[in-house]
Amino acid sequence: MDILEDFQKNADKCKAQILQRFFKTGKGEYGEGDVFLGIIVPKQREIAKKYSNLDLDSIKKLLESKIHEHRLTGLIILTCQFKKGDEKKQKEIFDFYLKNAKKINNWDLVDLSAPNILGKYLLDKKRDLLYSLAKSENLWEKRIAIISTFEFIKNNDFSDTILISEILLNDKHDLIHKAVGWMLREIGKRDIEKEEIFLKKHYKIMPRTMLRYAIERFSDEKRQFFLKSHFPT
Repeated sequence: MDILEDFQKNADKCKAQILQRFFKTGKGEYGEGDVFLGIIVPKQREIAKKYSNLDLDSIKKLLESKIHEHRLTGLIILTCQFKKGDEKKQKEIFDFYLKNAKKINNWDLVDLSAPNILGKYLLDKKRDLLYSLAKSENLWEKRIAIISTFEFIKNNDFSDTILISEILLNDKHDLIHKAVGWMLREIGKRDIEKEEIFLKKHYKIMPRTMLRYAIERFSDEKRQFFLKSHFPT
């Protein structure tokens, strides 16, 4: 594919080393085995625009690559095609995304694509599959489940975020704690009462990172109330 040549032309070994560390690619870390070329995201968006009509078979090959930029650029193309597509095309992309969900295997890949494909598609549909993903053993499928609800939050629909957050309350992974806390904070931006109802019910058992993310925008007084009650001195 010509797109692979464009990736190689823009590779930067120094940036690649920085990204390898940032995205935790070492042995035993969440991004173990992920390989970086060192291409900044704005440049990847330029490449995606150039190959905006790439077919799904070619996008699938990008998603199957060990190279992070291949997967991210493939997802940028996919989200753009979804946005421009008619109902039939959107359904095709939605199905393709779910079939390849395990290849969307780093937090930036999930955060870029999940709300813009799954979230948008499910706005006016049943959302049972998100609950199945939330109960998955796969880290990235769980993150996809909660981050997809960001699109619902933007439309002042909070119920699925709250229910999926409850499913993920006892999850052990820091990336899930951050994702849930972030989504709760986003609810709070739009309806602080809804967020506080959730927190008052669950804050004593919430992981530290999840709670800290959720209350980040609270007043100092309110933040200290939750923190001191959760982590008594």
